[in-house]
Amino acid sequence: MSNILKKEIKLSASILSFLFILFGFMFFLPGYPILCGVFFVTLGIFQSFQNSRETNDILFSALLPIAKRDVVKGKYIFVCFIELCSLLLMGLITIIRMTLLSDSAAYRSNALMNANPFALGLAFCMFGLFNLLFVGGFFKTAYNFGKPFVTYIIVAFSTLGIGESLHHFPNLGFLNAFGTEHLLIQLGLLLLGMIVFAVITLVSFLKSCKRFESIDL
Repeated sequence: MSNILKKEIKLSASILSFLFILFGFMFFLPGYPILCGVFFVTLGIFQSFQNSRETNDILFSALLPIAKRDVVKGKYIFVCFIELCSLLLMGLITIIRMTLLSDSAAYRSNALMNANPFALGLAFCMFGLFNLLFVGGFFKTAYNFGKPFVTYIIVAFSTLGIGESLHHFPNLGFLNAFGTEHLLIQLGLLLLGMIVFAVITLVSFLKSCKRFESIDL
């Protein structure tokens, strides 16, 4: 596993994939849709897939003495590595906002989504959707990635819009609670988001393995 990840990082990855992890700092922004940070992280990963296609990385990887399934595994491991790095950053910022900055007027009067466990749960879901729609879509052909990315953009911003709207509905204000208010239920939603991420990423990986096995490169 470590060798596959090293190969992806050293030979296939775009530097933008690593730089765009820093968009996790958008979780610090008040009065801004913070989940846009998730989209920008996935945009960085998209650049690595573009780089891989232009350098025929998939064909090169398939010619290595490894199973075709391992080629797919390498891509998914790399994608999840970038996603989890950004989620770690978002998580640290969320903790800071909920503790050290809990009395900040800028955050207390924030009309948009606050950085809290529910927001992190939605971030996990959006990354899972990226893995399902884009990465899984890419491995239908192991070449075309434009249409899968457009599909992901539509679904991702629809999810973001729904997430930003929910706390304005009656009895759902707890979704945007700040500090430690309603922490237990928000942690439950975070756990649910993590489960969704894991399940749909696994489903996408298994489908991609089957598809890639049948592709004649």
